[in-house]
Amino acid sequence: MTDYKKIFRESLDELKNDGNYRIFADLEKIAGNFPQALNYKDNSVSEVTVWCSNDYLGMSQNDIVIESMIEAVKKVGAGSGGTRNISGTNHYHVLLERELCYLHQKEAALLFNSGYLANQATLSTLGKKLPDCVFFSDEKNHASMIQGMRNSGAKKIIFEHNNINDLENKLKINKSKSKVIVFESVYSMDGNFSPIKEICDLAEKYNALTFLDEVHAVGIYGKRGAGVAEERGVMERIDVIQGTLAKAFGVIGGYITGNRDLIDFIRSFASGFIFTTSLPPCIAAGAYSSIRHLKFSDKERKKMFFIVNKLKSFLKKNEIPFLDNGSHIVPVIIGDAKLCKKASNILLDNYKIYVQPINHPTVPKGTERLRITASPNHTERMVKDLANALKNVFLELKISKAA
Repeated sequence: MTDYKKIFRESLDELKNDGNYRIFADLEKIAGNFPQALNYKDNSVSEVTVWCSNDYLGMSQNDIVIESMIEAVKKVGAGSGGTRNISGTNHYHVLLERELCYLHQKEAALLFNSGYLANQATLSTLGKKLPDCVFFSDEKNHASMIQGMRNSGAKKIIFEHNNINDLENKLKINKSKSKVIVFESVYSMDGNFSPIKEICDLAEKYNALTFLDEVHAVGIYGKRGAGVAEERGVMERIDVIQGTLAKAFGVIGGYITGNRDLIDFIRSFASGFIFTTSLPPCIAAGAYSSIRHLKFSDKERKKMFFIVNKLKSFLKKNEIPFLDNGSHIVPVIIGDAKLCKKASNILLDNYKIYVQPINHPTVPKGTERLRITASPNHTERMVKDLANALKNVFLELKISKAA
């Protein structure tokens, strides 16, 4: 007889022994005082500074966003009440999709309940419905993209990370009818950029569709916050731009944009879109306000990058090893799962600084890290405190410093 509890317990014990078991910090953000939060731990509450949020521009605290959400709740209520097909398309959804078209200069857009679902549902549908489809996937693509391709049942060919020559070699020998190149603009764990223009060149040369995940870029890069493709002047060459409303835009939800027929195709066939209740209208209202604000305001972006550069400068001064790939993401490399967890615990308990450890399977074993993200709301004093705390933790745990 199968002992189910034993299977669950042994699997969890293995995670714990490897140092990869995840413990969630019980936080309560303080409205108007981000990045401060209350940390509930062991029957006590303390105020901490958050240094690992994806609320990159602090837009979850923006007065315009908050007020628009409150107004929408009072106007139409809390939930949408159904799927998009059955009473769940509120006018706020329509306005938001229209705004996303303007943002990315595409004919159509489609909302999903998360960025994960947008990737999973879209890629799964493309792989199932395109004839003889083959995906060409960057080896560091997000789990949601991998899951979507896997669910489709279509063939997947992995190319070396950001390696244009390897991608072309694999495109060149493939004779399939339908090809989709799947990649990200900013890779979330290393903070490096993809060669978007060169990938577009190959897509056009070998008649492949391009699917670009811009979740860690929208709101931050480009003159209007449309992402790295906008910044590099290649947005019109991308077939599908996927983004999120949950990071720099500060709310929740995901979306895709593209030509009218392609988006209507996903709308009509993607089960992950069809069979789920739509986003609450107040969420759409908040996202709409956030996107419009960041289209015309760059003060949040400028301040965030000012703090990011200060942080990198102090880390270098204190010989703290980190990956500097030119983006806003600052991964401090520890290289050991248990040490990474200890470092995170010491920062939280002794310095009231919260940085979640990033271990396997999110990153490969041996590259465990503290993924640090700054915001416009962090101060120079906070930056100095973080750098000094990291220096002390590295000394205490005897973690190797930068050469």
